[in-house]
Amino acid sequence: MQKQYDVIVIGGGIIGLALAWQLSRSSANVLLIEKREPGQEASHAGGGMIADLDPVLPAELLELAHRSAKLYPTFVSELVAETQRPIDLRDAGVIAFEEHAIPQSDGIRAISADEVLRLEPKLTLPPDPAYTMQERAIDPRDLVSALLLAVRQSGIDIASGESVVKIISEHGHTVGVATDRASHSAPRVVNCAGAWASQIAGEKLPTMPVKGHMVALAFPEELAMAPEAREEQRILRHVLRSRWCYIIPRSNGRYVVGSTVEPAGFDKSLNSYRVKRLQDSAARLIPQFAEAKIAEAWTGLRPGTPDNLPLLGETHTSGYFAATGHYRDGILLTPVTAEVMCSLILEGKAPLSLDRFSPRRF
Repeated sequence: MQKQYDVIVIGGGIIGLALAWQLSRSSANVLLIEKREPGQEASHAGGGMIADLDPVLPAELLELAHRSAKLYPTFVSELVAETQRPIDLRDAGVIAFEEHAIPQSDGIRAISADEVLRLEPKLTLPPDPAYTMQERAIDPRDLVSALLLAVRQSGIDIASGESVVKIISEHGHTVGVATDRASHSAPRVVNCAGAWASQIAGEKLPTMPVKGHMVALAFPEELAMAPEAREEQRILRHVLRSRWCYIIPRSNGRYVVGSTVEPAGFDKSLNSYRVKRLQDSAARLIPQFAEAKIAEAWTGLRPGTPDNLPLLGETHTSGYFAATGHYRDGILLTPVTAEVMCSLILEGKAPLSLDRFSPRRF
């Protein structure tokens, strides 16, 4: 007999893993289906800025973003307690250089050039106004690793290497999914397939891949230090944001630099010129980065949508939900997406209005 699930989650990225974990904690019987290995696509490639104060964040996302940022410390502490896996969540804050002055608000403060150099003495100051922002940054790979372990410990069934071909519905109601290997039954299905969400037959979701290059720079002498000494001697402590790039310090000694935005379809090939441009951009802010070693370079495919806003909610097909299309904000919005979608799927209502993000808008 075919096993009956309460919810099927399509996609084992950070959104799918977090939602599956949240559903299971609410006593739902969950199947997670991932076409490759969980957590190895956009989630593995992300920078990890919890940038709810970024002035370029769409106004429509502010409520979700602020709530998600507030949820993060508890979200991470509960995950660490459950899995005993360390997660690099840094709270040194951000120094941002903006081309135009931005209104100051809670968590945002304009600072002088002297104060910037007191905070980060090795910076070469760009001409733009500088601000400090009370934002955190997380290593998405740590987060994915812990979430995957939590999902496995929760007894959630995981079907890896299995591609969902279509959503199965009867008389307008979802009854399960068909994959390239089997069919699975559930009255509720949620599409968390990221850039690949549109490839599943049934009610089509308008997502598309947006490629981005990233590079991790490192200094061998820092990598060789004990963690405490590294924090004292590191070349950069704050996240930096500028018009040229962003730089995210990791506790392991790496500095992640990003990111490009490229309409390249599903092409994930690495371009050495773009990698060099990212290192050059980092060196424009801190000249020593010109001599840093490239520890790793990679690309990822963000899930874009026509209006750059996520798809959150039930589709026109009863029981078929979307939680995808987060574009550049998937890491930022992970805790709140898991919270609101779990409530919507299991209780029929979300703690925040999701009308602006409804997949029915297209």
